[in-house]
Amino acid sequence: MSAPSFADEGQWQPYQLPQLKAELKKIGITIPAEKLADLSKHPMSAIVSTGGCSASFVSPEGLVVTNHHCAYDAIQRNSSAKKNYINDGFLAKTRAEELPAGASTRIYVTDKVDNVTKEVTQGLAANLSGRERREQIQSRIKKLIADCEQDKAYRCSVPSFHRGLEYYRIRQMMIRDVRLVYAPPDMIGNYGGDIDNFEWPRHTGDYSFLRAYVGKDGRPADPSPDNVPYKSKDFLVVSAEGIKNGDPILLAGYPGRTSRYKLPSEIRFARDVDYPVRAAEMMADIATIEAATKGNADDEVRYASVVKGINNRLKKTQGLIDGFARKDIAAIKDAQDASFRNWLIGSSKSPAEAKALLAKLDAIIAEDMALSQEELAYGVATNSDLFNSARTLYRLAIEKEKPNAQRESGYQERDLAFIKGRLTRLEQSFVAKVDQARLQAALQRYTKLDKHPQGLDALLPSVEAVAAMYPKTSLTDTAKRLAWMDKDRAAFHQSDDAFIQWAVKLHDIGMSLENRRKEVDGQLDFIIPQYMEAVIAWKKSEGKPVYPDANSTLRVTYGTVGSYSPRDGVTKGPFTTVEGIAEKHTGKDPFIAPANLLAAIKEQRYGIFKDPILGTVPVDFLTSADTTGGNSGSAVMNKRGELIGLNFDSTYESITKDWYFDTKITRAIHMDIRYMLWVMKEVDHADNILQEMTIKYPKNAGAKK
Repeated sequence: MSAPSFADEGQWQPYQLPQLKAELKKIGITIPAEKLADLSKHPMSAIVSTGGCSASFVSPEGLVVTNHHCAYDAIQRNSSAKKNYINDGFLAKTRAEELPAGASTRIYVTDKVDNVTKEVTQGLAANLSGRERREQIQSRIKKLIADCEQDKAYRCSVPSFHRGLEYYRIRQMMIRDVRLVYAPPDMIGNYGGDIDNFEWPRHTGDYSFLRAYVGKDGRPADPSPDNVPYKSKDFLVVSAEGIKNGDPILLAGYPGRTSRYKLPSEIRFARDVDYPVRAAEMMADIATIEAATKGNADDEVRYASVVKGINNRLKKTQGLIDGFARKDIAAIKDAQDASFRNWLIGSSKSPAEAKALLAKLDAIIAEDMALSQEELAYGVATNSDLFNSARTLYRLAIEKEKPNAQRESGYQERDLAFIKGRLTRLEQSFVAKVDQARLQAALQRYTKLDKHPQGLDALLPSVEAVAAMYPKTSLTDTAKRLAWMDKDRAAFHQSDDAFIQWAVKLHDIGMSLENRRKEVDGQLDFIIPQYMEAVIAWKKSEGKPVYPDANSTLRVTYGTVGSYSPRDGVTKGPFTTVEGIAEKHTGKDPFIAPANLLAAIKEQRYGIFKDPILGTVPVDFLTSADTTGGNSGSAVMNKRGELIGLNFDSTYESITKDWYFDTKITRAIHMDIRYMLWVMKEVDHADNILQEMTIKYPKNAGAKK
């Protein structure tokens, strides 16, 4: 399933790396490809996931380094207006001072991957309806997961690859006692804020530290004061030796989603319909939250993580829109698609069958896009944390009437802790008046959307009636909200709670959308694998890279440090330095640098972290690595597998790489590990953490340390 790659394109499954041995050697990677393919060996055994970001162990005591924005929830949940760790930063000088990262925070250590394609797809009848096919596939997946999770230390999943052509069962140790160890202040970890997001040059120290804790027996356990740090089998050596332009790098993490194999029609839908609507929704929601929290410091802290998350998605969505306008990716895909279709029909034993396959593919893709508009509208009309809590709780009550194996995924016994965590999370990120404002504004926007789910309009409250719902609910109270997890369907029907009543009323509409989604997805499960099998054969015939789209599973990419030219006459170099922080400093948010950091720059207290070529401390750098959302916090390693940086972003011009990888302008942005170490030593005096890590310093630097 693999072929020689073009440039640095490709988010490769670890098992594919031996087939890329020549490519890795060519750019200068010295780690044997066979070792990189082995999840039980260093460095892959040190790479972990936080469930939405990537991270890595950097000590044998369960110490994990990731991005500042990946730990933002943990920082925010422990903050208040009086004790604001977002603004001030946080450093635990002892283990006892480490803070709980939150009920939903996890660290996942992938230790086993099995190809289970036959178990999932073999023997499925061709004449099944889409919904029947989808439900049979899901039933098989649930059994595979249940078998894998006999040992409760593990969380298992069976994601599809190549849009349903292959399935792999992935086993991960799930550590559920995670604590915040150290995070720099927002003025370092988020320097430049949303203005600099996806921009270059960048001067962000996007790092933080967590620690994984387990029971005294070494196995994952619920949070407890009796737990001990997880003894990580492997960890990354941190290299302060530095890198330079042209050096090779490896990057390992858990990229979220890419769409490189989608059709031109899907690109045009995203470009012309879906993304513009989503961008407008996000902008309006942010404006509503900011207006509703303005002037109240506690409310602003409570919604800081929510706003940051929406802003990040907005910037990326807007970047995709702008990228599509700058380069006609749909037209590029048109040419590729036409070439593929001609090849398929010409090489097929039955051209008529090939044409029928393509016609069926186009038809179901059109259904998929139309349905997604209704699903988006439903989400807009119900933009309330209280409603979403009520909806989840009512669905849980219904699903609990079934045997566990027959429940919908997300509502089985294995999911209860996650549901409880989400419901508990509201304690730190909810204010009734803000939720009310968001719902009222969303209902007004909903009326202007093109597609509405059938029957939904009649069940929505008027904007004026929303205010009366909040005094008539107990879901604002955490204990009472959690108590609903144990109630049956009858209790929901008998309740006079306004949001519980609304969730009950909208249940049938939601189920109608869900069942239609199953029908469409089931048809896609039948047709897309046939399409992808043909695409892979076509690409291999042309010697082009064949790797699956990202799907939040462990991947490895590689590249080199390098500059790029976003437009004619403009070249952007691969490094930024601490002098740029001082140059950007205005004293106004988001360009406020801490006084002690500015003093260290002014006095040039660079020590061993001074780059011999740059003459100062580097902050961030660019590489040609293939990354996307979910790669935040990914370990950037040198040719020997030592940690030299943390991935945290891409350039604005690169955002469309989710759909099309343009080697000329695609650049990932990483924080240079030397900046992190310098801040820890010279600014935050995080000496206890520096001593815990194994740091490889430049030669002849012993006297300077």
